[in-house]
Amino acid sequence: MQVAVELLEYLQSGAWQGAIVFLRVAATASLLPAFGEQTIPMRLRLVIGVAFSVIVAPAVPPLETPAGPAGFAALAVSETAIGLALGIMVRMFVFTLQIAGSIAAQATSLSQLLGGSVSEPVPAMGHLLVTGGLTLAVMFGLHIRAAELMIGSYEVFPPGEILPAGALSEWGVARISYAFSLAFGLATPFVIAALVYNLTLGVINRAMPQLMVAFVGAPVITAGGLLLLMLGAPLILAVWVEAMQGFFDNPLDLTP
Repeated sequence: MQVAVELLEYLQSGAWQGAIVFLRVAATASLLPAFGEQTIPMRLRLVIGVAFSVIVAPAVPPLETPAGPAGFAALAVSETAIGLALGIMVRMFVFTLQIAGSIAAQATSLSQLLGGSVSEPVPAMGHLLVTGGLTLAVMFGLHIRAAELMIGSYEVFPPGEILPAGALSEWGVARISYAFSLAFGLATPFVIAALVYNLTLGVINRAMPQLMVAFVGAPVITAGGLLLLMLGAPLILAVWVEAMQGFFDNPLDLTP
């Protein structure tokens, strides 16, 4: 009888700790690239959150039981907030590819091509870069790095502690500014090509005002943009994957 009581208490404590871990892990997993996409059904995302929780829970140290329902509610809110913050920081890398694709498409007059064919209204260049980036991220072990991030977060953000607003805002601003700078850096070849194209059209228009340079130049910039995408996409995605791996190596790095 005593053994049964002890086993029941152990199961109750394990279930409570698993529920707390699930709150943080599921919030992070719901925003992860590839695993938290809107095209994935909600039930499958729930299964992914449970799977990550099963992986992370054994590595989490025992948690103290909160005092009453109010303590549990405060702990649940703080754990969910930490999970959302981690997920958003990783999600910023997907936004980086979308921004880079939008900049490249605007520069090469391809922004309206297949713009509304996916769940998020991004140009075809952005959709292609995002799809390729997510594929490479999963191939290079995104699920493993994400699990490591969740486990390591318990050392940096212990359960039950409120996130400091100042440090969180500084971290968020640093990651957002880095995402925009990285996006512009990835799209720089397209911006330079568009600048050269417009300067060339300006010179031709000044030399031959009677020539309809827009009709001549439109196919050139379209073909040039597609050719530049074909040649530059492997390098763009390689730089992006390296940047994501650098984030997982040091998530709290605030240097650009």
